[in-house]
Amino acid sequence: MASIRNVFCVGRNYGLHAAEMGNAVPERPMLFSKPTHALAALDGGEIALPGDRGEVHYETEVVIRIGRKYEKGASIDELADGVALGIDFTLRDVQSELKKKGYPWLAAKGFRRSAPITPFRPFPGAAKLAETDFALLKNGTEAQRGNVKDMIFDLQTIADFCAEHFGLDAGDVIFTGTPAGVGPIADGDKLQLQFGGETWGEGVIRLV
Repeated sequence: MASIRNVFCVGRNYGLHAAEMGNAVPERPMLFSKPTHALAALDGGEIALPGDRGEVHYETEVVIRIGRKYEKGASIDELADGVALGIDFTLRDVQSELKKKGYPWLAAKGFRRSAPITPFRPFPGAAKLAETDFALLKNGTEAQRGNVKDMIFDLQTIADFCAEHFGLDAGDVIFTGTPAGVGPIADGDKLQLQFGGETWGEGVIRLV
């Protein structure tokens, strides 16, 4: 985790997820960030999350790691050197209150261990990545399934937008958005992240 510099996240990047949350589909990428303290390893161990701030929801995502400094015109296949699966944990009740007040989402999205990820694997290229579904299993039952080909804004658009507005360099990672099917977790839930049926990482939730 020490080599990761910035953690960018894309909100509402799958149409069905935007619909299930009652949100309009954005006209351009909607980005927010998490502190690096939000990172945790999905290595089979326990993941301690807040149990006293309302419901905690899982949002499964493909995570892209940037391997070189962005230069205008660079393709995502040139920029990305790793891919992982991650969970954007969200304090949903907290987020709802923040939305009502028009406040930033940091308190709902940036808490410690709110961004656990699997180990990174070599980036196969955007086209190859779109050939395979990713999924979340909760206690052995599929809870989410998605494919990057269904994203509203593709990986290239996201990278270009990040670079233009915030900068993009080696060591940055991007959580690329979650498909439909988000929901709450409970203490003791076992979560497994799979790509093409292969488990890339897992963990057990502890609400404390």
